[in-house]
Amino acid sequence: MSRRLVNITLDNLDDLPHRCRGCVFWELDPVSRDRALESGDSGLEKEAWISSTLLEWGSCGKLVYVDNVPAGFVLYAPPLYVPRSVAFPTSPVSADAVLLMTAHILPEFSGGGLGRMLVQGVAKDLTRRAVKAIEAFGDLKGAEEGGGCMVPADYLLSVGFKTIRPHHRYPRLRLELKSALSWREDVEVALERLLGSMSPEGALRPV
Repeated sequence: MSRRLVNITLDNLDDLPHRCRGCVFWELDPVSRDRALESGDSGLEKEAWISSTLLEWGSCGKLVYVDNVPAGFVLYAPPLYVPRSVAFPTSPVSADAVLLMTAHILPEFSGGGLGRMLVQGVAKDLTRRAVKAIEAFGDLKGAEEGGGCMVPADYLLSVGFKTIRPHHRYPRLRLELKSALSWREDVEVALERLLGSMSPEGALRPV
């Protein structure tokens, strides 16, 4: 069984689950989201958000494939690009962090470690870009709010996030990329395998 992690682009955006392809829970403020849903333009709004974020900031999502079948995805961006991020009781996201917006694994692929693989991919990308931390709004009670666009808090805790702003429903959690040595080791090993002897300094970067 082969696994492959790639950046989300306009070319593979349609590989997102159908429900998620047209979801703009995070990408638009609540009023604009309702307007887009009523007009049937949410898919176009999603595409426009991906396009502008890629152009202005860079990679903002990962897709994981199992035997070339789309199995899950994750989206992330600085809070400036995520209007919904200010709508939570535990806002705002810290200025030095990127927001993990949403992550989803298709039910038939759950339990195989793909969720951790996605978060590792995000950590690797952001470490290369000198980002200090990842933050996320977890959901303690379920996925009904926003149609399943929230990441369960228990999952975030299981992959290394720590609660920094408690709440009975939507705690804000944080993963420090500097101090998460296991993540950094994963990054260095991956870079070393990728670059080999052409860039030995990649494996010597201080932690």
